[in-house]
Amino acid sequence: MKKLLLILLCLPFIGFGQLTYVPDNYFEQELINLGYDNILDDFVITSSIDTVSRLDIFNVFGIVDMTGIQDFTSLTYLNCSENDITELDISFNSNLDTLICDYNNLTCLNISNGNNSNMFLRIFSGGGGFNEFLSCIEVDDSVWANVNWNNGSISLGTLMYFSNNCNNACSSTISKINEHTTNKELLRTIDVLGRETKGTKNEPLFYIYDDGTVEKRIVVEQ
Repeated sequence: MKKLLLILLCLPFIGFGQLTYVPDNYFEQELINLGYDNILDDFVITSSIDTVSRLDIFNVFGIVDMTGIQDFTSLTYLNCSENDITELDISFNSNLDTLICDYNNLTCLNISNGNNSNMFLRIFSGGGGFNEFLSCIEVDDSVWANVNWNNGSISLGTLMYFSNNCNNACSSTISKINEHTTNKELLRTIDVLGRETKGTKNEPLFYIYDDGTVEKRIVVEQ
């Protein structure tokens, strides 16, 4: 009789840690250049980035997708200016107090990380086509943001405004809904040594999905 034991990856297991999904090759390559990763495979070991406090990835002009930034949980400073980023959600980066994201192609931006009152924000819009399609910036408190940020400290486009809920692809509400409705796809199965495998009985295996989650499974035959 076979029993399938399914254990969600919440603790390290035989030296294998949780993985963070980083689908943008330019972003992952910068993480490799900085020493936080060593192979271009769309994944970074979470424990290698969750203690990083400062991240400078500016002037790459290739990064489009910042998926994976949410696992930089200790991040206090992020400079991702001069890229091609279209969507940026740093609502999970509760320690972030400095964000520089000018000269991109942002269409949505969520900075409602609970730390806006201690945050320095620099973003330019409109000039030279940079961020010209960014209108709504999701923040902790739109009233506070209008008083403290819309006073010349940042350059806002004529159609740009702050909101508690922008209701777009970067919004916290939308993100939470997507987490529950998106069907994840299995990318590959590996053993404890990181080798791809079809699996054998009584062997711990790691199932890696396209949303960055990893499941540990052991098929036990009795």
